[in-house]
Amino acid sequence: MSWTQWFIFILILQVIHGLGTWKLYIKAGRKAWEAFVPIYNAIVLMKIISRSWWWVILMFLPIVNLIMIPAVWVETARSFGKDTKLDALLCIITLGFYLYYLNYVADVNYVENRELKPKTATGEWITSILFAVVAATIVHTYFFQPFVIPSSSLEKSLLVGDFLIVSKFHYGARAPMTTVGAPMVHDTIPVIGKKSYLFNDNFEERNTSWINKLQLPFFRFPGFESVERNDIVVFNQPADTLLNMNDFKPDRNYYKPIDKKTNLVKRCVGVAGNTLEIRNGYVFINGKQNTLPPRSHLQFSYEITFKRQLQPLRIVEILKKYDITDGLGYGRTDGTYAIPAATDEAIAKLRLHPEVASIVPTRQEKGVNGNIFPRDPNYPWNSDFFGPIWIPKAGATINLSPDNIALYKRAIGEYEGHKVVTRDNQIFIDDELVTSYTFKQDYYWMMGDNRHNSVDSRYWGFVPNDHIFGKPVFIWMSIDGINDGLKNWSFRWDRIFTTVTGSKERTSYLIPFIILVLGITFFNKWRKKKKANQN
Repeated sequence: MSWTQWFIFILILQVIHGLGTWKLYIKAGRKAWEAFVPIYNAIVLMKIISRSWWWVILMFLPIVNLIMIPAVWVETARSFGKDTKLDALLCIITLGFYLYYLNYVADVNYVENRELKPKTATGEWITSILFAVVAATIVHTYFFQPFVIPSSSLEKSLLVGDFLIVSKFHYGARAPMTTVGAPMVHDTIPVIGKKSYLFNDNFEERNTSWINKLQLPFFRFPGFESVERNDIVVFNQPADTLLNMNDFKPDRNYYKPIDKKTNLVKRCVGVAGNTLEIRNGYVFINGKQNTLPPRSHLQFSYEITFKRQLQPLRIVEILKKYDITDGLGYGRTDGTYAIPAATDEAIAKLRLHPEVASIVPTRQEKGVNGNIFPRDPNYPWNSDFFGPIWIPKAGATINLSPDNIALYKRAIGEYEGHKVVTRDNQIFIDDELVTSYTFKQDYYWMMGDNRHNSVDSRYWGFVPNDHIFGKPVFIWMSIDGINDGLKNWSFRWDRIFTTVTGSKERTSYLIPFIILVLGITFFNKWRKKKKANQN
């Protein structure tokens, strides 16, 4: 729904609320009209049920309100003497319409200065759990979220098994668009493997389903920085068509809401307004080669031949000596093996090894079609030679023609919500003949440092601003062999409690953190002991 539609919907809810509670407001010593005024009625209701004013804010936060609104229904019933487990159940299963029964049928009286503490240990336990979930959901949704590096596309910068803290307030937290879903769960509920949100994912019905009308328009809170070139960014994959994150079965006719698409982490090598080109695997921005920051190393694939026949384990041993850790690829009968990923520095040292005969980079030649974005015969690009291509910028206008429409059709159609058709060398947007288009939002170009082991913008194009998720800032845990079973785990102590970016030398803050925690713990114990002695 649009913001106007949501405004009308909320007004309707206020009327429903007012009709179901105005007599209760009167019994609590308030005026009937106060039950109908948006937001103000919630503030007054908090006074009636003896709860803090900030509950009003929680009632309007998506996802969090799925917990808070039922809690307010129950608290309202309790404020009028209906405090049994059955009353609480009726409030929830009737979606709050139990209050209509209290308002018009039941003979209830307002309970002033009621005891807010639950009467039973079970009730106290449930209350504590609910508010712990609310607090965690707020932090998870608007401030920080944990993230695990699943693949080696940013190898040497971020490793498989790095556990990250992703900041959402650096670029500005994005309000949830999917309003009905499980808190702190992304696409799929763990263990049971079911979808975690309410949404009609049928491609043909996605724009007409009443369920999908509950989607909120994109909104981002102000941040204190913008996405800059070479930032490592977490974002929702624009071309995500997975039916289930646990079962890799792509289906182009499957649709997900933006905030439920698969989370990826890549490096932003091009921002809105840049002209990007890839030459022999290296990125050039506006004609100049892009220079990566400290702790960043480009990796490419190579073919290596040895002077004599070696066992694979011996080859892996040699490669690890030069910090080439992405495994060993195919082996041919002529003794040539594939190195999936290695830095230029590592290859330069490896060439000097006495058992190495030759090392040849594996690159696709310029002009050879690599079946990548935009998948058009007019653009025979591949992962090593790509572009030049202009990255759309909000408010910028581009001339459209049959020659370049393939580059921008997806952005205009899928990401900006227009119907784009080409017919007889003419371009129609929303059934109108056009020769230009002005973009609504900024776009970015995301790539992995591991150039030949990264599915990125080269394969699905631009990343829209509304898909930007957050910025990784901290590695709180790092486990080597995370995908090889518990017995093969090995902690990377030099990476635990380190920042994602910074100077070339990585510094761990684990020991200072432990000292701080122990200091606070002993100080609190000393203070409590001192207070007890004084009493």
